[in-house]
Amino acid sequence: MDVKDDDVTQALTPSTLIDDAPPPVRRRLRIITVIATFGGLLFGYDTGVINGALPYMTDDLGLTPFTEGMVTSSLLLGAALGSLLGGRLSDARGRRRNILLLAVIFFFGALGCTLAPNTELMIVARFVLGLAVGGASVTVPVYLAEISPAERRGRLVTRNELMIVSGQLAAFTFNAIIANVGGESGGIWRWMLVVATLPAVALWFGMLVMPESPRWLASQGRYADALAVLKQVRSEQRAEAELSEVSAMAVEDEKAKLGGWNDLRVPWVRKLVLVGIGIAIVMQITGVNTIMYYGTQILTDAGFAADSALTANIANGVISVLATFVGIWLLGRVNRRPMLMIGQLGTIAAQLLIGVFSLVMPAGDGRAFAVLAMTITFLAFQQGAISPVTWLMLSEIFPLKMRGFGLGIAAFALWITNFLIGLVFPILVDAVGVSNTFFVFVALGILAVAFVKQYVPETRGRTLENLEHELKARFS
Repeated sequence: MDVKDDDVTQALTPSTLIDDAPPPVRRRLRIITVIATFGGLLFGYDTGVINGALPYMTDDLGLTPFTEGMVTSSLLLGAALGSLLGGRLSDARGRRRNILLLAVIFFFGALGCTLAPNTELMIVARFVLGLAVGGASVTVPVYLAEISPAERRGRLVTRNELMIVSGQLAAFTFNAIIANVGGESGGIWRWMLVVATLPAVALWFGMLVMPESPRWLASQGRYADALAVLKQVRSEQRAEAELSEVSAMAVEDEKAKLGGWNDLRVPWVRKLVLVGIGIAIVMQITGVNTIMYYGTQILTDAGFAADSALTANIANGVISVLATFVGIWLLGRVNRRPMLMIGQLGTIAAQLLIGVFSLVMPAGDGRAFAVLAMTITFLAFQQGAISPVTWLMLSEIFPLKMRGFGLGIAAFALWITNFLIGLVFPILVDAVGVSNTFFVFVALGILAVAFVKQYVPETRGRTLENLEHELKARFS
């Protein structure tokens, strides 16, 4: 090929082409994003609903601090296993087929929780529901990352985070409404849990008419099918240029035999997986899910009455949604790595003040509203920076042939960390108090900032294929 041909090839790469897709094509991409992110909505609702349901469940099922932790954390243990299995299944069977399977598990898991007659069956049902939550946490971001244009990937993938926090807000809101309407009637928590069956049905029917990930199709050698999908969501010229890059990367990964546990013997892949595990753990050791799962109890301990704490906890859900909108806007304008570090510094400051206020302020309205203000501040930084950047980076950094598998390993670490924190938090608060518990998270947060500064790469502004080349060079 002569110089002139090289110039033409360079001119037709996805990185240099502006996607001038017509409105129907852009609308198709938006519809795909909305339907797929119902998995995120279910993720958010099923993890957030326990926040308000747990106090009522404790009375009906006779829970102790330990079994409270088990009911809350069994979902997280299931999510750890689900993320590992879900990553492998999405690489083997396809992203779309995996999401359809997850919708079924979401439905029956939520139904099992609703009908559970005792603590033991509730723990089992929550574990099954966790399998779906974990599977969705790795499959939906990868599906969105692989179907999105490079310049819009950050915003589209982060729509899943928006749906997660919207699901949590919906859980907090329905909890408060059902509690106010139902009063002290027995089994009121069952109505809180059954709501999650509705979006599961919507996800299943919606994904029936959605396309498969074009990059997964290319990884299976189905290049004509991949091009057909790309033409649904790109201009024709952009689709053809992108397929050329994706197919070349798929061939390169196939030659390298990437795609399973043996990949961890390759030094650059092993290092990248360790970085992914680190990013996942960093997100969790902020202690975000202590507020998501135990926020009502934290506010009750600070001085709110039980019903008032349920209502006040809605503020945590509202700020999470608003902060995620800000995060989506920022991801199109600033680099991922500094955004992650600023989010960490903000959460550290908020947790430090929660600990101080709980320690020095007398019980009453003053302390209650001060703690509420700091939980809102914490969530603004967490959901506006840390959470969206984490899930976006984890969907970007792994090679094509092992993207689901690599994200599954990282998410497994994330959910195990989440499980351990969810399990020990009520026990730790009971043993050393709220203040000292939050001081522990402050110390962990400082270590997390040091990790990000030293090891986390920048991923903004690259196609997934260019990013794979860059990270291979960096970690080799």
